[in-house]
Amino acid sequence: MEAGGGSGTGSSRPALSGVRKAVGSALWAVLVPALLLVGSAVGQWVTWLGVVVCMATIAVAASVIGGFWHRAGAATLVSFGGFALMLFAGPAVYEGYMATAGEPVDAVVTQVADRDQRRGPDMFCTVRELGGDRKTYEVSQQENCFGQAEPGDRVEIRKDPLGLLDPRLPDSPDQRNTTEITLAVTAGLTLLLAGGTFYGGQRRRSR
Repeated sequence: MEAGGGSGTGSSRPALSGVRKAVGSALWAVLVPALLLVGSAVGQWVTWLGVVVCMATIAVAASVIGGFWHRAGAATLVSFGGFALMLFAGPAVYEGYMATAGEPVDAVVTQVADRDQRRGPDMFCTVRELGGDRKTYEVSQQENCFGQAEPGDRVEIRKDPLGLLDPRLPDSPDQRNTTEITLAVTAGLTLLLAGGTFYGGQRRRSR
């Protein structure tokens, strides 16, 4: 009777095997940064949808790591790292995509305006294609309008072949390697999130 009672109280929750714990931790370590990257990429197209995906991912990850795995430090790391990744991943995806898949098109800058808005980018550039349909676009700092071009300047913009994203203005001479730096920071934050999530899963505590 005593032996039976002792075994009943000691096995309220079966412990995970080392292999199952490692596999589960690895899955979360891949899923969390992957969803944040997807959300950041979607945010370049539909801002509110990307924000919802990223915020939901951070909230779920923090709840699992901090609440179910009882690793508050890892949960804090993933939360702050997730917010930082949101800031860098969107521009990194946009710039990398435009640099590799964007179609180069000759255009002329027709207007540059600083609207001094409280929310969102301040600088806006209006560019018109020199060939084709001669379409006109208004791009913001998100599309690299930082006053490096003046009205009348001829530039080579990069157009999204899918037509989902606004064109991107070329870099100025003092903006060299900015895309590479943004991509490197994004890669570093992605690895940090993956490592923090995996560590939290491996060091989880059951209570």
